[in-house]
Amino acid sequence: MTDDGPHAPTTRTDPVSCPDGPSRGEPLQGLSVVEFSHMVMGPTTGVILADLGADVLKVEPPGGDNTRRLTGSGGGYFAMYNRNKRSLCADLKADRGRELVQGILDAADVVLENFRPGAMDRLGFGYAALSARNPRLIYCSLKGFLGGPYAERVALDEVTQMMGGLAYMTGLPGRPMRAGSSIVDITGGMFGAIAILAALAERNATGRGQHVTSALFETTAFLVGQHMAQQAVLGEEPAPMSVRRAAWGVYDLFDCTDGQLFVAVVSDTQWRQFCADFGLDGLASDPALAQNAGRVANRDRFLPVLRELFAGLTGPGPASAWRAPACHSPRSTSPPTCSTTRTSRTPGSLTCACPTASTPVRWPDSPSSPSRWRDGGSACGVTCLPWASTPAMRPALPDAARTR
Repeated sequence: MTDDGPHAPTTRTDPVSCPDGPSRGEPLQGLSVVEFSHMVMGPTTGVILADLGADVLKVEPPGGDNTRRLTGSGGGYFAMYNRNKRSLCADLKADRGRELVQGILDAADVVLENFRPGAMDRLGFGYAALSARNPRLIYCSLKGFLGGPYAERVALDEVTQMMGGLAYMTGLPGRPMRAGSSIVDITGGMFGAIAILAALAERNATGRGQHVTSALFETTAFLVGQHMAQQAVLGEEPAPMSVRRAAWGVYDLFDCTDGQLFVAVVSDTQWRQFCADFGLDGLASDPALAQNAGRVANRDRFLPVLRELFAGLTGPGPASAWRAPACHSPRSTSPPTCSTTRTSRTPGSLTCACPTASTPVRWPDSPSSPSRWRDGGSACGVTCLPWASTPAMRPALPDAARTR
C-alpha cells in the first residue's frame, strides 16, 4: 500500500460550500460511521447517514469495491450510494490493515456491514469483539434474512422480490417481474438507518450501544404487507397490480397527443373540481358518480369519456387544469428526464454536480444541498481511492488513522 501517485490528493479537512449555498450544521454532524459494504443495501444506509451529516468512512479492499466496476443496470450504483463518504483502502487479511482499521473502530460511533454471515467475525470485527473495546458502538448488520432456517444464507434484491411476492404483484399474471428499481435493497438500507437512529436515541439514555439488523426478505414482507392485509380484510387473493381492482375511480394512465399522462382523482372534492376544470358538467351532475365507491363501480361507463378528452389534449394542457389541486397529473417520464424537471430542481433535491437524487428529507436550516464537496488525502501508507463519477471527495483520515 502506498500514499503516492495520481490518487493521493492534498490533505484538507474543511468542507467546501456547494454552489447552491453555504455549508451549515447538519443533524448527524460529529457522528463517526465506518462502513464495510458493497453493492446497494449497505451503501444506502451509509449514504443516508452521510446526507444527514455523519462522517462516513467506507473501507474498501485493495483495488477498491467491485461495485465501482459494474456496467449495465449496475453502472450507477457506486455513484448514487457512495457520495458524501470518505474511502479507505485496506487489506483486512493483513495484520497491518486490521491494526489500522481497529484503531478507527475503537473511536467510531457506528459500524455497518453487509458481508456474508460470519465474515466480520472471522476478521475479528464482529459485534462481540468490537463492543468489548467500544461499549458505545452501534453495530448495524444488513443481511438477507433476519432469522430462521435461511439465516445463514445470502440473498439478493431480486431473489427476495420473487420469494416474497413483490415480483408477483409487479408483473402480469403468470409473468412475475422485479420492480424497476433496487427497491428491496434501498428500503432495507433505509430500515438499517432507522434502526441506527433508534439505537442512537437509546444510547443517549443508557450510554451503551447495541447490535441492530435489517434484512432483505423481511423488508420484502413489509412492502407486500398491504396486500396480505387486503386478503385478510376482503377475503380475496390480491391480483397483480397490473390487473388490480381499482381503489379509486380515476387512477389511470391516459394517452395525449404528445405522450402519456397519469391522472389521479382520489377524493370526492377533487372529483368535483376535476369536472369543473375540464368542463365535464354531465359527469359532475351524475349522482352515481358523486362518491368514490360509485365511480369505482362505474369506471367502464365514464373512463372512455376521459380517454377521449385526454387524447385531444397536448400536455401539460391548460394551466388552470394541470395546476389545479383537484387532480394529480404528471407526465410519465424516464429517470433521466426526472432529473431535469422543474419540480426536481428545488433546493437540495439533487446533488450539486452528479445527476443522482439526494436523500429526500429536509430539516429547519438545512443546507441547500446535502452533497458536500471535500478534498482529502491519504495517510499511513494507505491508498485513498478516487471517486470515479461521483463528485464527493474525501477529507483527511481520522486522527486514529494518522497516528498509526
